[in-house]
Amino acid sequence: MPVAPAALDLLLLPTWLVPVEPAGVVLQDHALGVRDGHIAYLGPRDQAPPARETRELPDCLLTPGLVNAHGHAAMTLLRGLADDLPLMTWLEQHIWPAEQRWVDEAFVADGTDLAIAEQLKGGITCFADMYFYPAAACERIHASGARAQVAAPILDFPIPGASGPDQALSQAVELFDAYRHHPRLSIAFGPHAPYTVSDENLQNVQVLANQLDAPVQMHVHETAFEVQQALDQHQERPLARLARLGLLGPRFQAVHMTQVSDADLALLVEYNVSVVHCPESNLKLASGFCPVERLWQAGVNVAVGTDGAASNNDLDLLGETRTAALLAKAVAHSATALDAHRALRMATLNGARALGLAARIGSLEVGKAADLVAFDLSGLAQQPLYDPLSQLIYATGRDCVRHVWVEGRALLDDRRLCTLDETALIARTRAWGQRIAAADVA
Repeated sequence: MPVAPAALDLLLLPTWLVPVEPAGVVLQDHALGVRDGHIAYLGPRDQAPPARETRELPDCLLTPGLVNAHGHAAMTLLRGLADDLPLMTWLEQHIWPAEQRWVDEAFVADGTDLAIAEQLKGGITCFADMYFYPAAACERIHASGARAQVAAPILDFPIPGASGPDQALSQAVELFDAYRHHPRLSIAFGPHAPYTVSDENLQNVQVLANQLDAPVQMHVHETAFEVQQALDQHQERPLARLARLGLLGPRFQAVHMTQVSDADLALLVEYNVSVVHCPESNLKLASGFCPVERLWQAGVNVAVGTDGAASNNDLDLLGETRTAALLAKAVAHSATALDAHRALRMATLNGARALGLAARIGSLEVGKAADLVAFDLSGLAQQPLYDPLSQLIYATGRDCVRHVWVEGRALLDDRRLCTLDETALIARTRAWGQRIAAADVA
């Protein structure tokens, strides 16, 4: 006698479902079933197995959870502190002094909680974080139920929480060992940028990353000034220097890349490097334009990130993806560049691939983790609805996020955070803001 299949833990019945893989598909009259935190069924509604809980999601589009492939989570507490300033003025006269004065474990814990809450309410189930006191960030991410890659920052000089690069590297290795088997947390090395990390320290990162098979995330070619300064001082473009030092490879995540020469593009392709595009931060700081369509057509994996809230000023990946799609068309002088389906792929599966998580998340496929987001497309701004995915990318804001699950666990239910106290969090962050604003006299 055949054995009946085990009941699903959760069966979701959306109006539309976009699996991302295969590409370009919008499914109707389909269901998604979850068992033990993973997708166990994806198919016609009328063939779905029984489930302990069934959720009808009328007028909702179900997609993989969004992947924010670059940010500085705790910098939410510096949101709006110093707007409309050039990059180096912003850093040297406002951000770095504020960080030196205020950043400690409590700052990082509260700032990370704020970032997690904002991102969950925007449909982000996985994010990449690069900030000080990474152990404190890991504790808050673990408690929240969200998924993240935490890159331990490394610079040539002392930073909050580390007396110098040697201690920062040691802490990164300790964190990697501590979270090696964590289901939702992965640890990366985060050398800040080519102009803040010496050859010796980059080589140390390269050796340790290879030994541990760990990712490396780094700001690279963020501005034309950075590239020209490297040429003037070392007669070598930063990306070429990283290739010479052995840093480039499929685990390397190059953030920004607004300056891409033919030689740079050849290196990105040769080493299978992922690029993380942060369009709104680049626009706000006048850093330049990443040539997304050119990279995509060359075969480079391009993900999207918000960057930190101090330079964006939000952690809205859906809005970031819309900006990325529009900017890609302008830069490429083509209305067909980065269409809606590819834009969503950039914000989901491409992000997962950049973070080394494509086997686990980024698309709706049986066996993958049930990291999901349901967008409500019933509002006035989405009508009439000819193409649900076009409406998602071009006409929908993050306020339309209705439900979020990570590994099948509800972290946002009908717009209500399930693991974070929003009222208490707002009170704590307002108190931080009052103290920081009073001290920012530059």
